[in-house]
Amino acid sequence: MAVESRNSSAVNGVDIYHLPEGCIANILSLTCPRDASRLSLVASIFRSAAESDAVWDRFLPPDYRDIISRSSDGPDSIMFGSKKELYLYLCDYPFLIEGGTKSFSLEKRSGKKCYMLAAKSLAIVWADTPRYWRWISLLESRFSEVAELLEVCWFDITGKINTSMLSPDTKYAAYFVFTTKSRTYGFDHQSAEGAVGISGHERKSLTVFLDPEAARRHMYQIVPRRLGLLNQMANILRREVNRPSENEAQAQARYPQQRSDGWIEVELGEFFVKRGQEVELEMSLTEIKEGNWKSGLVVEGIEIRPKEG
Repeated sequence: MAVESRNSSAVNGVDIYHLPEGCIANILSLTCPRDASRLSLVASIFRSAAESDAVWDRFLPPDYRDIISRSSDGPDSIMFGSKKELYLYLCDYPFLIEGGTKSFSLEKRSGKKCYMLAAKSLAIVWADTPRYWRWISLLESRFSEVAELLEVCWFDITGKINTSMLSPDTKYAAYFVFTTKSRTYGFDHQSAEGAVGISGHERKSLTVFLDPEAARRHMYQIVPRRLGLLNQMANILRREVNRPSENEAQAQARYPQQRSDGWIEVELGEFFVKRGQEVELEMSLTEIKEGNWKSGLVVEGIEIRPKEG
């Protein structure tokens, strides 16, 4: 088997295992982090090449040094013995930049750039009015302050980021990151509107649910118990007849999901960043129905990260 494997590695009479390590490292650097890690299991020479700085320097964003220099803790706080260690750190531990108003990280699979805009960097209507919003600190947040919604009727949050900060030729999605207090109301029977697009231009909107239980009821069309059995059956049959396909329903609304860090997120929309494009990307979340007072959300920020597909 070993002989067959070695023979199959020969290309045009050249055994790939006899290539210089630097040549193999250059080949691996043209793949992606996930593929390089897989190829490191093939043989010891691949494993050695896959650990080299030459490979992982190509996987890091070209401007990573400039981004690290803007770290709130200073660039010296992020020092590692190898580029691979630095890459993995940037994937697993988002660090704060620009005075703690943003965080930066990498997507582990691709090395694409990810950002989160802190609540302090967002435009939140009435955020400076203590009657409506309160700024608090939470140990579980990466930022020093988060915004707690006390009570508003006009719920309007907007964030902006220049596409030059993002990875080119990449489809991004924006996610509203929040949690709920024990007493939350105003979002259970009313959806909100999310939108992502170029600032100053028309943006495609999405129906967004912020209450996890309300979202569950909407997805599964749960019928209140107070309805009679016959009415319940009639309603279910009516909904089955008029219900759009699963893909259509998914395209029409976005539902909150639990994150691994304990927070909740819901997608606001997506945007494809073209190479060389430099425009202001605007993300918003609104619910301004008259008379619908809302309370109980805690806003950490808006995260912008690559979206598969």
